[in-house]
Amino acid sequence: MNASLPDVPEVRVVGLPLLTSGFDLVERLDLAMHLKVHGPLEPIAGEQLATLAEQISLRGRGGAGFPFAKKLRAVAEAAIRRGVRPVVVINGSEDEPACRKDTVLINRAPHLILDGALLAAEALGARTLVVGVTRDSTEASMQAALAERGLSNRRGSMLRARVQRNPVRMVTGESSALVRSADGGPPLPPGRKVRTSDSGVGGAPTLLSNAETFAQLAVAARIGAERYRRTGLRDEPGTVLLTLSGAVARPMVVEAPTGVPLRYVLQLAGAPPLPQGVLTGGYHGKWLDAVTAHDAVVSRASLEACGGALGAGAILPLGPGTCPLGEALHVANWLAAESAGQCGPCYLGLPAAARGLADVLDGGGPTALEALREVTRAVKRRGACKHPDGSAAFLESTIAAFTDDLAAHVLGDGCGRPVEGVLPLHDDSPQGQGSSGRKLAVDWTLCQGHGLCADIVPELIQLGPDGFPAVAEAAVPRYSEARAQRAVRRCPALALRIEEAPAAIPAQAPSPSLPMLPRGRGRRALGSGR
Repeated sequence: MNASLPDVPEVRVVGLPLLTSGFDLVERLDLAMHLKVHGPLEPIAGEQLATLAEQISLRGRGGAGFPFAKKLRAVAEAAIRRGVRPVVVINGSEDEPACRKDTVLINRAPHLILDGALLAAEALGARTLVVGVTRDSTEASMQAALAERGLSNRRGSMLRARVQRNPVRMVTGESSALVRSADGGPPLPPGRKVRTSDSGVGGAPTLLSNAETFAQLAVAARIGAERYRRTGLRDEPGTVLLTLSGAVARPMVVEAPTGVPLRYVLQLAGAPPLPQGVLTGGYHGKWLDAVTAHDAVVSRASLEACGGALGAGAILPLGPGTCPLGEALHVANWLAAESAGQCGPCYLGLPAAARGLADVLDGGGPTALEALREVTRAVKRRGACKHPDGSAAFLESTIAAFTDDLAAHVLGDGCGRPVEGVLPLHDDSPQGQGSSGRKLAVDWTLCQGHGLCADIVPELIQLGPDGFPAVAEAAVPRYSEARAQRAVRRCPALALRIEEAPAAIPAQAPSPSLPMLPRGRGRRALGSGR
């Protein structure tokens, strides 16, 4: 079974701490301890705050890396133009299984994040603050922090502040999904692309940024741009928070100055001396081979220059004892299950990509590999959010990075290594995954191959060359539950049923969410009616 990370893993520091100051003293810095460690903070005027963000080259730390000063000015200009009060939103929705940096900050230093957000709110004249979270621990810590500051959502308050709790899903951290949920809607991307700086929560211009971004702003506001720039690289000053997991002895969150060799950070976590590859940027990121990872340094520009990605700061090495393509298949299935189920390139394309990778591992040969490449190309730049793009980038990077293993599976009998499940995924709790915990199965003695099920749930069932479905059973994502039940009801041969999925997946054998029938076995199929 794949590993999972605790909410608050071990925290280490390379050099002097900035964001993690005081972590050696207490587990959580309440307001009193926060002020003892960091000191008081005076308000800063809007243009001065934007200038500070420019001077320290502050970019969003949630993955996109958008310049914070540009976002701040865009919100201010939109608010003045429209004559409305803007809104400030802290995005603490860290839902990728390999990321814990924001969760660590919210649990251990919530007031540093609030400092940055309140600076921005004061500078913009905002009267509403929303904090998006997805975990019990982050919700409890942030609620306590707001109470410690005397902030609430009461009418008439100078600043109305509240915590917005959403389910743990990959897409709930997308900015438009968080805005939609803050307005009372479902925590899903709306499908239309509108900049939050123009229209966000309640239709007002909204400054939405990642939790670490606000914390970095608070640090810089206290120590000043000149001192802040003494740490790290000239073009990317300061520190970054990284989550180290995968094939490491000690999963951890590390605060490190930019410019530190990536190999040093990997050694700190106990990674293998010669990993097969290092996944940078998490499950929407890219792989580096061992030689490239050895020469890379921790910075956005350096990682991009060598084919990697800083993203949200997740770094995952793979050891020599596991099949990298099998590990990637587990992730591909998880990414497919995390779809919001709203657009075809995502809810049809990502499961098809996962099946394509499974077919490659199953000995499908060059035809299967080319089919996988086709489907990953097809899903890009066509989704309602960035989830299909990021997932396709991960798959493309996987087949480009592990060419020897790919050749062994495409041209031979495989690499011969088991899948150890070292890449972390969420646990099997109902809240932890996009899967419903059920599977759509076929009674082969009843199926007559009507094939109508493929019209009702094309994301789960596809017909083979003989007109029968090409899968024996399929895990049902939450977004497909209603359609799966409809397929069962309308099957003319009564050959479909919905069953509870097994509680755990053995790590030794990669198990795609849409298992393929063994080769050489006659494929009977399940039929269903409209």
